[in-house]
Amino acid sequence: MGYKILIVSFFLIFFGAAPQSVKATEGEVVKITTAQFKELIMDYEKNPKVWTYEGKLPCIVDFYADWCGPCRMASPALEELAMKYKGKIVVYKVNTDQERELSAVFGISGIPSFLYVPKSGNPTMTSGVARTTQEIKDAFEKMINGFLLKM
Repeated sequence: MGYKILIVSFFLIFFGAAPQSVKATEGEVVKITTAQFKELIMDYEKNPKVWTYEGKLPCIVDFYADWCGPCRMASPALEELAMKYKGKIVVYKVNTDQERELSAVFGISGIPSFLYVPKSGNPTMTSGVARTTQEIKDAFEKMINGFLLKM
């Protein structure tokens, strides 16, 4: 019996069916699942009433969809800022089409939506993007420097 469990476990791990931990590579935008969100950012099932951030660096969580034009406009700015603020913040992306539970938990009704999570204190959420690439980047930088890195 134990031998069969060992074989099944091996195949699940080897072929990727077991949950995989994700480590944010500094300077890169990291796509995450609901399970990874609970591990890396906040386990809202374990702590439903109190915000408890699991990360070591402040982060931005981009709730997006592949078909969303404004989401695609925001993506290059987030990639650039992830590199610029390497070692200071982490940028995650959550696909709202694939991670419906997580989107519902945060009440995502419009995309793109951005969750800004400081190391301590409560996060804040914004929605939508500016009209130009520079305005988008400026808005992100304002939140990074005025909220994430000040806390």
